[in-house]
Amino acid sequence: MSARLASGLLLLALLAAWETWCRAAAVPALILPPPSAVAATLWGEVASGRLWPHLAVTAAEMTLGLALGAAVGLGAGILLAESPALGRVLRPYILASQLVPKLALGPLLIIWFGFGLTPTVVVTALICFFPLMETTLTGLAEVDPARRELFRMLGASRLQTLLRLKLPAALPVILAGLRVAVVLALVGAVVGEFVAGRAGLGASIIAAQSVMDSSLIVALFVVITALGMVFYEAVRALERLALRRYRKG
Repeated sequence: MSARLASGLLLLALLAAWETWCRAAAVPALILPPPSAVAATLWGEVASGRLWPHLAVTAAEMTLGLALGAAVGLGAGILLAESPALGRVLRPYILASQLVPKLALGPLLIIWFGFGLTPTVVVTALICFFPLMETTLTGLAEVDPARRELFRMLGASRLQTLLRLKLPAALPVILAGLRVAVVLALVGAVVGEFVAGRAGLGASIIAAQSVMDSSLIVALFVVITALGMVFYEAVRALERLALRRYRKG
C-alpha cells in the first residue's frame, strides 16, 4: 500500500469518526460542525463565487510577502556571512527585531500603511525574513574549507568564490529555509488579515466569527490548509529542479 493511499484512508477514517461523534453525541454545530456541514458550506462559498476574491487576496499577500522576505533574508545572510565583523554588530539587533510579536506590530503598521494589502505583506515579509537569513548564514559557513582554499589558490575573487562555490554548495540548506518560510508566509498573511485586512481568508474568518458561523470558520481553515499545501509542494518542486541542475552542473 502506497504512502499516499494510506494517508487518504487515514483522512477518510478521521472524517468518518468526526462525523459519527458529532451526530451520536449531538454536538451543537456552533461548538463543532460535522464534516458534512463544513463540506456543504464550502461548496456554497465556492459555487457562489464569494470565496475566490478572498483566496486571491491571501495568495497575493503570501506571494509578495514571501518574495520580499526571502530576497531580503537571502541578501542579509550573504552580507553577514561575507562580513563577519558586520555580522557581529548587527545580529543582536536582527534577533531583537524577530523577538517582537508580529501581531503586536499590527496597530503601528496600520498607522504607517493604512488597512489593506501593504501592512499584511510587511508582516508576512518580516516573518519570512529570519529563516532565510539564518539558513543562508548556516549554508555559507558550512562550505568545505578545502574547496575554498582551492578557489583561493586558483586566484578566484571573492565574488567568483561566492557565486561559483559558496552559493551552489549552500543551495540545499537555503532551499530548506525557503520551505520553512512558505509555511510561515501563510501564517503571516492570515494573521496580518486578522488585524489590518479588509479582504482575504483571515478577514473572512473574523467576519464568520462575528456571526458565530462555525461551519464557515472550519471551511476557511480547510481552504487555508489547501492553499498552504499547494505553495509548499510548489516550492518542493522548485527545490528538486534546482538541486537536479546543481548536481548535473
